[in-house]
Amino acid sequence: MKKITKLLTSSLLVGATLLSPIAFADYPKRPVKFVVPWPPGDLEDILTRIIADEMSKETGKPATVVNKPGGSGVVGAAEVATARPDGLTIGSFVNDLLTIKVLTKSVPWNEETFEPVGIFLDYPFVLATRGDAPYNTMDELSEYSQSNDVSLGHFGYQAGPTAMTFQAADRLNIRFASNAPFDATDCSVLANGDADIINTTTQLILACLKSGDAKILTSFTSTRIPLAPDAPTLDEIAGIPLTTWNGLFVPKGTPEDVKQRIAEIAKKALRLPKVQEIAEETGAVVYWLDAEGSKKRIEEETFLSQQLTKYLQQ
Repeated sequence: MKKITKLLTSSLLVGATLLSPIAFADYPKRPVKFVVPWPPGDLEDILTRIIADEMSKETGKPATVVNKPGGSGVVGAAEVATARPDGLTIGSFVNDLLTIKVLTKSVPWNEETFEPVGIFLDYPFVLATRGDAPYNTMDELSEYSQSNDVSLGHFGYQAGPTAMTFQAADRLNIRFASNAPFDATDCSVLANGDADIINTTTQLILACLKSGDAKILTSFTSTRIPLAPDAPTLDEIAGIPLTTWNGLFVPKGTPEDVKQRIAEIAKKALRLPKVQEIAEETGAVVYWLDAEGSKKRIEEETFLSQQLTKYLQQ
């Protein structure tokens, strides 16, 4: 991967228009809480902690990350949905909480509940298996699954990547004898034999990828990832163009100047060298898409996600 290639958009590199410090004088009056609806350790958690640290430095007020896993992200997101619109509770959400889950009406919020501050991460989401598995491609997995039991581990039945995995399995004639959700699909799930195939992120399996104890079959990304350049994207092999991203969201009605302040701090945090190092190591794409751009992306992906909803209603 070229150094910092596609890491930061031009808006993030050059910064946004300077905003009056007077507008931000009263924010935040109290500690700020970032809610991550997943266990600690994955990319959204790591990057949100970096943003929270930067907010503490910039404002002099405590800013912490609270992990609220459960229900494929629903438990944590529901807490943000019922919070006051004052910028003191900020959600760090994966896209399916705003698209697929709203379409299936399986959550206690709707498309009007949250407002985006900005999108900052495209996950290097992948399908991975043990390094010694007797298949190296999705075609080989398809053939193997016709006469052998293959189990799938995923993040939950209401998660977007789970739906994409099942849709790909349908299109590629892959049979999963069983499947089960995990709070974190990491190296231990493969090593313990809890699942033969997992949908996960490169961050969660980085150690076993480096040791050769795991390998990637396909990625849920717009382009092939540097960690596995021979592994095609899901779009290449199954015609599924959706990717998985993460952004910052607040309850509707949060003051505009507060959202702008959060965005300014987030963009500053994402320019730090340690963020660039994380992106290069994992294949993540870190950038900043502003609120208007985020709204447009959500609208477009909601339309594209409609065909996936049947896989979440089985």
